This record gives sequence, C-alpha cells and structure tokens, in this order.
Amino acid sequence: MRVFNKSAMEHHARLHAPARDALRAWYAEALAAAWATPKQVKAQYPKASVIANNRMVFNIAGNQYRLIVSMNYKFKAVYIQFFGTHAEYDGIDAAHTDLTGTNHGKKSN
Repeated sequence: MRVFNKSAMEHHARLHAPARDALRAWYAEALAAAWATPKQVKAQYPKASVIANNRMVFNIAGNQYRLIVSMNYKFKAVYIQFFGTHAEYDGIDAAHTDLTGTNHGKKSN
C-alpha cells in the first residue's frame, strides 16, 4: 500500500514518544500490505474497527493510542487522518476528522 501523510505521522511519533515504535511498525506493515478489502485488513489486524467513509481505526501501542486512516483500495492508498490518545479520540468524529485539526462533526456528549 502507499501510505500518505508520513510527515504528519512522524510529527505525532515525536509528540507521543511511547507510541513511536508501534506507530512506525504499523507504517512498515501497511507499506508491505496489499489490502483490497476491509476484510483483509481485519485479517491482519483483528482489533481494527471499520467505520464510515472507508475509514479504519487501529489500536496502537497496546491500545493506548488510536490511528484513523482512510482507505482507497482501488488505488492501494492509505491516508492518515488522525493519531492521538484515547481521550483525544473520544472528542472527535472519527468518520470526518482530518489532520488539519478540523473535527468535521465533533461528537456531542
């Protein structure tokens, strides 16, 4: 797969040092993958969640962090949309957030 937004991923890896190695491991595994369906992703990452807008949520570093990506299976592309702690994740709409910091449709409590 081609993984886009690597610079944003590296930025977050620097901000969240405990997740650095796990995040980079996910990146290497995604580059080596040839996912064509969400089912194939789930076969490799059983705890990943499929959500709206062709997005998936991955648990990183022993489920301490969340990584949201949008998938384009036709073009073998993965776009990193969000990385953060569970508390940060709980404050966003995972189906619509992006790396600009815009939470399109922030969750209401």
